[in-house]
This record gives sequence, structure tokens and C-alpha cells, in this order.
Amino acid sequence: MTTHVTIIGAGLGGLTLARVLYVHGIPATVYEAEPSPTARSQGGMLDIHDYNGQLALKAANLMEEFRGLILEGRQAMRVLDSDGTVLFDKADDGTGGRPEVQRGELRQILLDSLPAGTVRWGHKVSDTRALGDGRHEVTFADGSAVVTSLLVGADGAWSRVRPLLSSATPEYTGHSVVETYLFEADTRHPAAAKTVGGGALMVPSQGKEIFAHRETGDTLHTYVGLARPLDWFAAIDFTDAATARALIAQEFGDWAPELTSLITDGDTAPVLRHHYALPNGHRWDRVPGVTLVGDAAHLTAPNGEGANLAMLDGAELGDSLAAHPDDIEAALTEYEQAMFPRTAETAAEGAELLEALLSENAPQRLVDMFTGHDQTR
Repeated sequence: MTTHVTIIGAGLGGLTLARVLYVHGIPATVYEAEPSPTARSQGGMLDIHDYNGQLALKAANLMEEFRGLILEGRQAMRVLDSDGTVLFDKADDGTGGRPEVQRGELRQILLDSLPAGTVRWGHKVSDTRALGDGRHEVTFADGSAVVTSLLVGADGAWSRVRPLLSSATPEYTGHSVVETYLFEADTRHPAAAKTVGGGALMVPSQGKEIFAHRETGDTLHTYVGLARPLDWFAAIDFTDAATARALIAQEFGDWAPELTSLITDGDTAPVLRHHYALPNGHRWDRVPGVTLVGDAAHLTAPNGEGANLAMLDGAELGDSLAAHPDDIEAALTEYEQAMFPRTAETAAEGAELLEALLSENAPQRLVDMFTGHDQTR
């Protein structure tokens, strides 16, 4: 196959696709809006699952590099009630099948595995249009353009490639997260560090929750979730870190202090992230010469599967293109027919999980899910 693949977006999905294509000897170029690999923080930890994300890494021949990134002990899981009562506490015995790594480090091994020049930084897409016969033109903000016979949108929630295939747009889920970090936690924030433990802490409650991860270097990464309308958050000035932190903590006023300290003692300014989703079961009719991977294809509320699915999308699309070197449409059809039902099922499970986490009896429902006794299924 000599068709050059044009990938928009250097996230985990786009880079996995580029890597798997490279393994198969298929040329590809990735165009990324960010000016460099270090232009912004790449987020916190990811648990990479043995049934999707790790399969993608195997297809990319990067399992050895991946194993070198694993943070031992971080699969430990703890569920607390809002008064600090421990409801569930599972140590990491190494058998969970979901080892934790730092997202930025995972992205870096993918970048390092590609030939120099594969990723073109500082290329923000301003427009895409169909030219006929499966060819598409991509125009960038600097006025440059490329024409390709195989275009892949790996450009996330607000994809500029998606409109070539679908009129669907992401809608607010009604849920947002505020993130903050506590550094040198064991010495500077001992009560919070003890509460989080060695891995992940989950404290779900009706309409709100606190999650936290122990990351690299004695760092706690806190995610404070609130089911509130966009206007509620718009009334908070997040440029005033102290006031914003206090207003968010106010929503947890009757919670145990070792939990609210994960908000009030934050060493970084709180960062607000709204959660958006595409319609459950989002799909499109086959359009020659173009497809989507990751959030561009199936954005959902966070459910622990997004990065894993994006990587599996990239790997399976790469393998399909390699298996059909003379028939792009057969490859894209094969990929999409497997991807659509897989992601629809995951989206439905994610919606159920979010509903459970924000329900009146959220802590017990979550424990039941972990112990296999959930009667709602």
C-alpha cells in the first residue's frame, strides 16, 4: 500500500495508529495543533487495560517500553463514605490487569517510536473539505494545506474532521470536574496522604464526589466532581485560586476534613474541566477516504476507558489498513464495523457508572460494582 495516511491529532489514538502503520511499513504524517510535545500538561495517570489498551501496545510492539512505565502498587483501590468511613479497600496484588502509568510518559514512548518528522507540530486545522473520489483537503491556520486520499480524525472532542462524516456535536453531560494537586503529600499533607492510601481513592455521593490518585513523586492528584449547570461554574472566578478553591470546598462542608483537605490544601490553582459527550451509539455512514478514532468518534463522560479505546481504535485501524493494502474502503469498513458496537457498549456502561456515582446510595452502589453484587444490572 503506497497511500500516505494523514492523521489529525497527536494524542494517544493518533500516535498509536501512526506507530502501527510504521510497524507495517505504511507511511503516515500526524498534524498536531500544539506547538511542541511539551506545550501543555498531559494529565494524570491512566490504567491501561489488558483487554484493550495493552492489546494496542502489543500491536505497536511497545509492551517492553510500557512495562518500564508501570507505577507499582497503584492498582490499589479504596472507597470511603463522606464521613471518612472505609467501605472498600483492595490492595494492589499485581493481578488487576490494569496497571497505572503517567499519561505523558505513555505518549512519549509512542512519540519516540516514530521516525523523526512524522509529527508536524503547530498545525492547527481551520477547515476540511471533500474533493471527491475519496480525497480530502485539510487547511491549517497558517494558510498551508494538504490533500490526502486517506484522512483520519484523531483530534478529540471538538474534531474538525468529524463534520465530514457526522453532524453530531458534543453536549454537556451536566457534570464537571475541578482538578488540583498536593505535592510532597506524605510530609506536607499527611492526613490526606493516609486517606488516599497507595493507589486510588473514590468518595462518591449524590451529585458530587471526590476522587484522588497517588501519582509519581509523592503527588496526590485530586478530581472534585460536581453535577451542576454550566452557569453555576461560570459564576466562579477560577483566576482567583483561593476563592475558587473555597467555593468548591463549600459544597463539601459536612464532609470529613481529611477529605475536604484534598481541595482546600491544593498546591496548584484549581482547573475546571466540563464533561461533554456525543450521543450514545454515535455512528455514521461510510464516507470514502475518511474515518475517526478516539474521542473524535465516540466521546463519552469519563469512564476509565477513553484512552484505552482510542489506542485500540488506532491499532485496529492500522492493522485493517495493513490487511487490505489495495482496498482502503474495505479496511475502513472492517474497522468501523468492529468499532461502533464496541464503543456503544462502553458508552452505555459509562452512563450507568456515572448515574450510580451520583445517585443517593452512591457509595454502596460503587462497592457493589467492585464486589460483583450490583443488583441494578
